[in-house]
Amino acid sequence: MKPWLTRIGTAVGLGSDQDPDRREYRRSAVRIGLRVAVVSAALVVSVVALVVAYVAWQLTPAQQLERHGAEDVHVYLDTVDLLIAVLVVGGAAVVLAGVATWLIAARAVRPLAEAYRLQRTFVADASHELRTPLTVLSARVQQLQAMLPATSTERAVADELRTDTRALAEVVEDLLATAAGRTDEAAVAELDAGLAAAANDMAVLARDRQVHLVVTPGEGVLAVTPTQLRRCLVALVDNAVGHSPTGGAVWVENEVVGDRVVIRVRDEGQGITGIAPRRVFDRFAHGDAPATGGPTRTSNGIGLALVKDVAVRAGGDVRVERTGPSGTVFALTLPLAGVSGRRRRG
Repeated sequence: MKPWLTRIGTAVGLGSDQDPDRREYRRSAVRIGLRVAVVSAALVVSVVALVVAYVAWQLTPAQQLERHGAEDVHVYLDTVDLLIAVLVVGGAAVVLAGVATWLIAARAVRPLAEAYRLQRTFVADASHELRTPLTVLSARVQQLQAMLPATSTERAVADELRTDTRALAEVVEDLLATAAGRTDEAAVAELDAGLAAAANDMAVLARDRQVHLVVTPGEGVLAVTPTQLRRCLVALVDNAVGHSPTGGAVWVENEVVGDRVVIRVRDEGQGITGIAPRRVFDRFAHGDAPATGGPTRTSNGIGLALVKDVAVRAGGDVRVERTGPSGTVFALTLPLAGVSGRRRRG
C-alpha cells in the first residue's frame, strides 16, 4: 500500500501492522473515505460557488441602483470578509466530512475484515492439520514401494500413489502460503509439464466415467507455481469430465496470444443451466445437475472459484467463453513468465 495511505490508515486507528487482512482493511476504509470525501467536497464547493455568484450578482450596477422601500431591511457586509468566511467554513466542512467519513468507513468494513480474517485462519488451520497425516501417508507409501518388486504392476500403482501424495502435499503448502498472504514473484511453471500432470491426474476419473480426455501439448513458461497451474487445470478438467455424457470427450487446448497463454477446456455436456455463466466462479454457486447418464458427484461449488482466485492473483483471468446444448468452453488466461510483474495482483 502507498505510504500516504498507510499514514492515513494509522491516523484513523486502523493500525500499521503487516498482516495482509489489516492491510486490505485499511486500503478499503481509506478508499471509501476518500471517495465520499470527494463527493462532500464537491457539494461544499458547489454551495460556495453559489454564494460567490450571489454576491457578485448583488454587486452589479443594476442591483446597486435598485430602489428599496421604507419597510426593507438593509444589511451591509464587507464583500472580502464575507468571501473569506465562506471559504473558511467551506474548507472546515470538507475536512470534517473527510474525517467523519474515514471513521465511519473504518467501522463499516470492520465486520468484512473480521470475516476475511476468519476465512484465512480456517484455511491456515485446516492446511496445517493436514500436513502431519500427509507426512505419515507418504511414509507408508514409501514402505509399500520398498515391499513391492520394481517390475510388478502393483509397484507402478504405488509409484503413482506416491506422486499423488506429493502433489496433495504441495497443494496444502500452496493453501498455507495463500492464507499467509505470501506471493512468489519468481514463480514459474512449464506449461507442457502442467498439462501432462493434469492429464495423468484425471485419466483415472475420465476412464471410470467413460469420457475420452484429449490434451494438446503446449510450450511456454507461465508466471505461476507448478502447483497453482496443476490446481487450475485439474479443477477445470474435473468440472468438464463431470458434465460430459458417457462416451463423450473433453478437449484441453492452448495457444499463445501476445504475452499470455490461453488454455481452453471444452466438454460435450448440456451447457450451463440454472445459473448465469458468470456466476459459476462464485463460491458455493450451483447450476442444474448435469444429465450425463452416468454416476454423479456432489459439487461444493468451490473448484472454479479457486481457479478464478489463482488466475486473478497471477494477473490473468478465467471465463466462460461459450456454453450451450453442444457443450461449454472455459478459457483460462495466464501471463507468460517475465511479463507478469507489472500485472500481478496481491
